[in-house]
Amino acid sequence: MKSWYAVHTKTHCEVSACASLDSHGVEVFLPMLRERKLLQGKHRLTTSPLFPRYLFAKFDVSSQLRAVTYARGVKSIVTFGGGPSMVDESIIDAIRSQLTDGAVALPEDRFSPGQVVRIQNGPLCGLEAVFEKKLDGTSRAVLLLKTISFQARVILESQCVANM
Repeated sequence: MKSWYAVHTKTHCEVSACASLDSHGVEVFLPMLRERKLLQGKHRLTTSPLFPRYLFAKFDVSSQLRAVTYARGVKSIVTFGGGPSMVDESIIDAIRSQLTDGAVALPEDRFSPGQVVRIQNGPLCGLEAVFEKKLDGTSRAVLLLKTISFQARVILESQCVANM
């Protein structure tokens, strides 16, 4: 029976691993991320893997494990407890539902300098901060953390921050 598995690829080999697995009759899913990055002094729209060095493959372990393991560009199959770890179909469907033209698009400039935001995840969850700037070429934001006794500058992933 075919199931979805996470496949760890060699560095920058996600696309070649997809082609190799496809040639072995394995269904492959490589979600991509579309974002604006500063490249050579200009903002350009780039597309890269949503999960660098990983892809999803649907195959039958009993008959295709060896072909997947030794496919060009594949480093290993993600395992837990000694065997390949299945990825639930609902996770694949949830990722696919977020795709537009085959890629997830990051929203442009969700915050403006000086805007008060709330941190949603991590050890600083629930704290208010002031958005200072987005770091070029990354999905990180510089925030001024406001507390009762001091102010501190923190750098967090933009997805951890929400409007107030």
